[in-house]
Amino acid sequence: MSRTTVVIATRDRVDDLTRTLTRLRELDVPVVVVDNGSTDDTVARVRQHFDQVEVLALGRNEGALARNQGVRRATTPYVAFSDDDSWWAPGALPCAEELFDRHPRLGLIAARTIVEPDGRLDPVCDEMARSVLGRDDDLPGPSVLGFVCCGAVVRRSAFLQVGGFHPVLFWPGEERLFSWDMAAAGWACCYVDDVVAHHQPSSFRPPSAWRRRVEMRNELLTTWLRRPIGVVLGQTLALAGRAFGDRDAGPALAAALRRLPAAVRHRHTLPDDVERRVALVG
Repeated sequence: MSRTTVVIATRDRVDDLTRTLTRLRELDVPVVVVDNGSTDDTVARVRQHFDQVEVLALGRNEGALARNQGVRRATTPYVAFSDDDSWWAPGALPCAEELFDRHPRLGLIAARTIVEPDGRLDPVCDEMARSVLGRDDDLPGPSVLGFVCCGAVVRRSAFLQVGGFHPVLFWPGEERLFSWDMAAAGWACCYVDDVVAHHQPSSFRPPSAWRRRVEMRNELLTTWLRRPIGVVLGQTLALAGRAFGDRDAGPALAAALRRLPAAVRHRHTLPDDVERRVALVG
């Protein structure tokens, strides 16, 4: 019996999701699909063809917060995230379970992620493997303060303790703030090469300019939410300065400013030791 539930947040990519669920069915693990208000027939098709999958139809787009809903619904001690265009390799989740059992302060495992269809390693994995934070003796891999969510497994109790993904960010880039909050709560996040996920990026993706803008917005919001005021002012002025030569920087700053009241309400700085590690990562 698997002790890991796979949680998938999806919206309007039913063909990709069907491929993923077909692969996950071979692993015999519980799966929760959280639908972010799809306008296609995602909910009906999953319920018709994958009766072993639990479907939460939110009726609206909650972005990364949909994963929080799935984690709360899971009953296993561990939760693995997949996107609708990613899946887990055979043996990956049992390996993660053993590592969580052996390392009680381990809160998150960032997996080695293989990009399909050509089977190349996601470049982010190289960065995590060479993490400047090094490796503690009581952890199974290098410590990280960031990860790719479609290749991550979490200890459910730790996830719930820190509140999951943050409502101010929505999506994307929510992983960084989550890893900071995990570290602030005393949980370790590390990269483990032996735990493997596969990601075949969907052809149905938002425009690159839009994604770049929201990534810049969320990077600034993350700083506003947790870092010292000097860093906040420096990064805010830097983004404002970029607006003169970068067509995406101005809209990103404007979008962040619209969320400033919410960021102020949720703001609290990181513990000094965590801030030092965040500054070291850069």
